[in-house]
Amino acid sequence: MYWLTVEGSMPSDAVLKQVQRLLKTSAPVSENDVRGLAHLLMKKGEEEVVFLLLQLIQRIRALQENRSDAPSPSTPSGMIPPFQKASTQTGKKKRKKKAGGQKGHPGSHRPTPEKIDRREEHRLNCCPDCGGPLQQCNGENSVRSRIVEDIPADIQPEVTEHVLHRDYCPRCKKLVEPKVESALPKSTIGNRLLVLTAYWHYALGMTTAQILDTLNSHLQFGLSKGGLIQQWYRLRTVLLIWYEALAAEIPKSAVLHGDETGWRVNGETHWLWCFSNGQTTFYLIDRSRGSPALKQLFKETFAGILVTDFWAAYDAIVGGEHQCCLFHLLNELEKVNQRNDSEEWKAFSQKTKQIIQDALRLRARADFSPETYASRIDRLYERSLDLALASYTDSDARRLAKRLEKYRDELFVFLTHPEVPATNNQSEREIRMAVLIRKIIYGNRSQEGALTQSVLMTVFRTLKRRGYNPIQTLISALQEFIRTGQLPPFPPILSSGG
Repeated sequence: MYWLTVEGSMPSDAVLKQVQRLLKTSAPVSENDVRGLAHLLMKKGEEEVVFLLLQLIQRIRALQENRSDAPSPSTPSGMIPPFQKASTQTGKKKRKKKAGGQKGHPGSHRPTPEKIDRREEHRLNCCPDCGGPLQQCNGENSVRSRIVEDIPADIQPEVTEHVLHRDYCPRCKKLVEPKVESALPKSTIGNRLLVLTAYWHYALGMTTAQILDTLNSHLQFGLSKGGLIQQWYRLRTVLLIWYEALAAEIPKSAVLHGDETGWRVNGETHWLWCFSNGQTTFYLIDRSRGSPALKQLFKETFAGILVTDFWAAYDAIVGGEHQCCLFHLLNELEKVNQRNDSEEWKAFSQKTKQIIQDALRLRARADFSPETYASRIDRLYERSLDLALASYTDSDARRLAKRLEKYRDELFVFLTHPEVPATNNQSEREIRMAVLIRKIIYGNRSQEGALTQSVLMTVFRTLKRRGYNPIQTLISALQEFIRTGQLPPFPPILSSGG
């Protein structure tokens, strides 16, 4: 670094001032450069400058240790834990990568369709540049093939008139008729259109107006808003048995993540609850943000491990163990840090962050013996309890200390269960799509609409998580329902979904 270059004639007091400035700045500096400068000054007997240089070396080591602690994969996207400084704070500019595939990336190509519907031959009559005549080539490179997929220009709805012949059964003494498997009873739209529009609305968040504009204005359908919504309600009625089966699976989860967010129903505030265990995502819209909503789902003792934030309503889920999200605690500490600069709060916040940081690092230690690992966990519990039971005059410190005391047994469960994370990121990811849909459709206009929202979002999202094509799977299930009068069992997990 240019500011560490020492000329032979530089007076030692000038070097001293330079080192003092380095101790007050965050500019990057090499440890080897500082050591070289220290050896040079040692020969001159400049002990005061050498002492300051050794301080600078210690500071460099501390900064390097902080940079080595990268955010864990469980850290929420876009968030750097408050106990870790962002890279921009070190004075270095982060090198920005160009968008798209990087150099050396193998790339990916769209696979060639298995079926070619038609072929078109293309040949020029003259040169497009000079207009001159052309000579036909017969070589290896004389023909090039290009595959283009598109939809027909005259795409129109396929209207089918089903003529149902009724015949008399002497044994049953009544008229009987065949079933139409391509549409639900009394439905005027087919299963494919029904499932596709439901997926657009309940899984992707398209508004009813957007769906009707696409179908009526561009595809020559003649659907009404009320008629389409009623068809979705019929679909919900059929899928309710799947919804109830998934609701019964949730309390049996070994590890379950939970979260909730606000939802509007007929202009009133409701709450959308989300529970996920990795292969099932369950949504419930209810008027209550408290235990009444949870008692609908958890009717018996819960035997697994529940991972949530610190919302007190989750205490109503009895049984099992509970891991509180540590990043929620870190976030709250950071928010208070921005408005509270009292010395008591700073000390409390720093100690809390240090305990959490030590817990996260302990989780990654595979070299400890079981005895050492267990003793470190015990020490974390002792430190957190000592911090919680101390006396504080600062209101924020008192409030957070009470939380640490209340949830003292729910902070470090992840240290003794490898399958349990320290955060409830999973449920937050699962509820994020619902939040995006809420921003578009603004909620539901009725309780029936809210129930339909819960059922169809649950079915579509869980099918996706289990590795299925939600649209094709649901169409096949509806055909079996029409044919037999019963839905098949909900498909088991096929693969890790998206």
